[in-house]
Amino acid sequence: MSIIYDAEQQIFHLQTTNTSYLFGLARGSYPVHLHWGRKIRGSAISDLYGPGAMGFSSTVNPKEPAFSLDTLPQEYPGYGSGDFREPAYEAELINGTSVTELVYVSHSILKGKPALEGLPAVYAESGDEAETLQLVLEDAAAGLRAELSYSVMSGFDAVIRSARLTNTGSSPLKLNRALSVALDFPHANYELIQLSGSWARERHLVRAPLHNGRQGIDSKRGASSHQQNPFLALLAPQTVEDSGEAYGFSLVYSGSFSANADVDQYGTTRVTMGINPFGFRWLLAPGESFQTPEAVLVYSDQGIGGMSRIYHRLYRTRLARGLYRDEPRPVLINNWEATYFNFDADKIEDIARAGKALGIELFVLDDGWFGRRDDDTTSLGDWFVDTRKLPQGLPDLVERVRRLGMQFGLWFEPEMVSPDSELYRAHPDWCLHVPDRRRSQARNQLILDLSRPEVCDYIINSVSSVLASAPITYVKWDMNRHMTEIGSAALPPERQGETAHRYMLGLYRVMEEITSKFPHVLFESCSGGGGRFDPGILHYMPQTWTSDDTDAVERLKIQYGTSIVYPASSMGSHISAVPNHQVHRSTSLSMRGDVAMSGNFGYELDLTLFTPEEQAEAAAQVAFYKEIRSLVQQGDMYRLLSPFEGNETAWMFVDADRSEALAGYFRVLAGPNTSRPRLRLQGLDPEKDYVLKETGTLYGGDRLMYAGLLLPELHGDFQSKLLHFVAVDRE
Repeated sequence: MSIIYDAEQQIFHLQTTNTSYLFGLARGSYPVHLHWGRKIRGSAISDLYGPGAMGFSSTVNPKEPAFSLDTLPQEYPGYGSGDFREPAYEAELINGTSVTELVYVSHSILKGKPALEGLPAVYAESGDEAETLQLVLEDAAAGLRAELSYSVMSGFDAVIRSARLTNTGSSPLKLNRALSVALDFPHANYELIQLSGSWARERHLVRAPLHNGRQGIDSKRGASSHQQNPFLALLAPQTVEDSGEAYGFSLVYSGSFSANADVDQYGTTRVTMGINPFGFRWLLAPGESFQTPEAVLVYSDQGIGGMSRIYHRLYRTRLARGLYRDEPRPVLINNWEATYFNFDADKIEDIARAGKALGIELFVLDDGWFGRRDDDTTSLGDWFVDTRKLPQGLPDLVERVRRLGMQFGLWFEPEMVSPDSELYRAHPDWCLHVPDRRRSQARNQLILDLSRPEVCDYIINSVSSVLASAPITYVKWDMNRHMTEIGSAALPPERQGETAHRYMLGLYRVMEEITSKFPHVLFESCSGGGGRFDPGILHYMPQTWTSDDTDAVERLKIQYGTSIVYPASSMGSHISAVPNHQVHRSTSLSMRGDVAMSGNFGYELDLTLFTPEEQAEAAAQVAFYKEIRSLVQQGDMYRLLSPFEGNETAWMFVDADRSEALAGYFRVLAGPNTSRPRLRLQGLDPEKDYVLKETGTLYGGDRLMYAGLLLPELHGDFQSKLLHFVAVDRE
């Protein structure tokens, strides 16, 4: 069994292949955390928690002065009854107070992993693949019940947590906070890592030691955001890529979130994660429930890399769904940086023909094909073809591309509306807005109110109509602004604090219906690049446009940081023109290709402008990527050198049976009078021999990992090298 309940000790023991997660019931009532880390047998473990007298901490029972909620390592703490630390929930009662105290009532252990109503979640493919503990806590006087869900899955060292809060009373309750997870650590001797940045500079790795007080991240933007990613991890001292303990927390949610590590006066650490309480309120009528998103907790004693590979395998195979979860992703050409809004059918066909000559498999028509979309000031929401640019309509253009032997993809931005659009003129109240306040615009657009079912229906029907009109096999789903004036014309005053989360529920419903209706379509998420790169979206769309910044040097940090949590199969990565449109840097076609081939590969430039030499090089890139794409998209990733620590970056991909590997080395700036670098690989079988395909040289796996490989001399700035190894039988 994966989940064991010891009735005598009143201890729950959740086991994965290599880890244990244990908590008990203090005084039979309060779930207290005991251990999360390396697997233990679990005998006589209840004494890991021992109450002790603490100054200025109130007691539950005057006869037990040492027993205080303020020092209890609780699994789902509240506020108001003695715990002064960060609470997991807050329920406001009809009398205006918010003093509640949830205590244990019952539990059940289920085969499988139940789905979460209306929310994305990790899934089990069979009942035998997972077990779930459902722990029921209740405050009968307040009329509040919490059902805590803990799931473990075969083959993954992860614990997946969520909470469902129900009003069991006869009066309404207001939830002012409903987090997914709280977890107390017995000390604060950790470093915290997070993924932070901005537009065009997403998911840079930030690492700092914990200190007394609060450290953390959040988004108040109505999206997971470019600025912060819904992930943090605690690292034991001296933890590096391939050794040490790492505790990861990742939220399967795409809206505003909060994730914090609080170190209290006694040097213990509480990690909390969930929907951001800022601006959140949820009215629970009698009998109603609120389901939190789930948080995925991963422990590894094999360093940051070990933690990452658990997330990669779990998110690649049990979060992403559909045909393209396992199918190779096509090499594509996108016309955005080639034409922007200025194109016609002949120009598109010319670019597609040039792509076909290089072996490219998919053409993607980006923004500008609908309404009267000559720039970004108009037509969002009007999802009908602009016959000025495409006089024969979309089916004709799709057929012209398909006659070349290529698939056809299309860009949408379904969640937005332009004030200058037929949709807005017909339904000006369909956007998020607050009466008597300005409707702030970003990129000349407003956000449709997806908390309203009729707005969701419009998006589902209009996008589905376009996708049904022609054989389209790819969609780029964009979202280019964050929420302001968060209000809904369809909600009463007491429910306005629900708008942002109801928007997310509406979005998930829209994505569920459209992706289910068109299972043959590969959907790629985008939000000004990587502004909504999160596990929630990956449940519906197995890849995301990693960043609008396509510069090869900048992408080293962006893709390295993204890989801390997300697999290479989730990263869209393209070659664009030089000088780069974001940073105006010129890098070689070779380096741009080497970086882009570390994700889902494509081009985003005008292929008709390539010289014969560039055409030959690009054709070789496409052919090579087709040879190694299953390795990149489905293999295990190992990070070898960090761009956040020096001038060099290196990573590699290894297949499941360690018979094939691809290593990439990237150097930003040349230095004078330097020695040739030696690169030590990881993840190979030390007992196998590998041939480097470029040279035919044979190496032992042990030699490549323990002694390393002397790299060839590289001259000049912005240099890179891909090394493809294949195991061979020993003679």
